[in-house]
Amino acid sequence: SIFGGIVGSNAIIDKEAAEEMVKTFLEVIVAPGFTDDALDVFASKKNLRLIVADIPSDEDWEYLSVDGGLLVQNRDRALFQRWERVTKHEPTPEQIEEMIFGMIVAIFVKSNAILISKDKTAIGIAGGQTNRIWAASQALERAKQFTDKERLSNAEVLISDAFFPFSDTVEEAAKYGIKAIIQPGGSLRDQESIDAANKLGIAMIFTGCRHFKH
Repeated sequence: SIFGGIVGSNAIIDKEAAEEMVKTFLEVIVAPGFTDDALDVFASKKNLRLIVADIPSDEDWEYLSVDGGLLVQNRDRALFQRWERVTKHEPTPEQIEEMIFGMIVAIFVKSNAILISKDKTAIGIAGGQTNRIWAASQALERAKQFTDKERLSNAEVLISDAFFPFSDTVEEAAKYGIKAIIQPGGSLRDQESIDAANKLGIAMIFTGCRHFKH
């Protein structure tokens, strides 16, 4: 549950959005801009910080300090290197849209990261786990709580920021009713995950592009 959190928006905040936001205790809101009406609404929150950030970064490098040095690496800008259906079942057009949206979000979640997407909304996110099956279990359980259903449906898609080392993530997803998965592929045991997906009636896409944020 959010309390004293930070909200980021890729659109200008208007009065209607502001009125919804002030219902929750927030400390920082970052957006490309705020309408005058929105600023009037936020004025009642004296400890709220509003930040205008309307210039996208064109920097190709990112920097991370480590003990005794500095890590310099390319920014993770590529979404896919390929789009390969590796299972008998094909994702629906709606599932493909969820896959693309979900992978955009997953890029910014610390690995091991699993995300469940529905209606272009991240309804289950688990990041920073020490193994992928734990991330999958947490994301799936959060998605189930969000939908208030015992099982998920064809509308929900599972997104992974890196490959599955074993077939257990596919099997766990099937228990919750997931019918479409997107992941980079590249594991020595990819075929085990493909076989499990075929057996369980799940469509799976390989992208060839690992994100693996740390």
